[in-house]
Amino acid sequence: MSRHRFYAPPSSIEGDQITLGPEESHHLWRVLRMRPGAVVYVFDGTGCEYVCQLQGGDHQRARLNIVEKRHPPVESPLAITLAQGLAKGEKFELIVQKATELGVHRIIPLITAHTLSTGIREVGHHRLHRWRRIALEAAKQCGRTRIPEILTPRRWEIFLRAFPRPALLFAERAGRSLADVARAWSDGIDTLCLLIGPEGGWQESEVAAAQTAGAIVVTLGRRILRTETAALAAVSVVQHLWGDLR
Repeated sequence: MSRHRFYAPPSSIEGDQITLGPEESHHLWRVLRMRPGAVVYVFDGTGCEYVCQLQGGDHQRARLNIVEKRHPPVESPLAITLAQGLAKGEKFELIVQKATELGVHRIIPLITAHTLSTGIREVGHHRLHRWRRIALEAAKQCGRTRIPEILTPRRWEIFLRAFPRPALLFAERAGRSLADVARAWSDGIDTLCLLIGPEGGWQESEVAAAQTAGAIVVTLGRRILRTETAALAAVSVVQHLWGDLR
């Protein structure tokens, strides 16, 4: 039996009632064609999930009664920030979708020296809205109770002024092994920032600047990976080492 999940921000929850917004209500009534009495699941993006029963409303505002409130242990104990060099269209959307499924907490799009001009031109309010919608849909699909925060793109030099630590910068041809870093962090960590270059790769001066600012340069092996491959491989490996994929 399919398990239909919807999103409602905390402001839409009052007492034992939840009111879905227009997009979620449209999907419930017009796409899924659900009827009053149906059991649905709602998450609020803060870690809570609710078992609900559909009461009524219309395609703009669906009204639900809360039957049970839960805190399912589906979120990783490792808060990952993915600082990702911009990539063209579908590639960046793939990164957003799969990184959400893998449990990242935050995504920061980066504009670096080798970011392709086509990638920069595509950035706008509508693109940011689309990335956030993809993250929401991925969170609904994979059972998460939190939606990754996706920040507006920022230029490399601005990002370096105040980026989260500890941080690992994944380089194409040099760097420490993750096994070495894992030994140094044998007591574990609960936050981590991953820096992934764009399709054109890192400029040497960018790597040097990141090291000076406190990032550790690491490698994913001898092969040169596409940016989307590197991002998902990096998230998977650190989730295995310090997160919930152990």
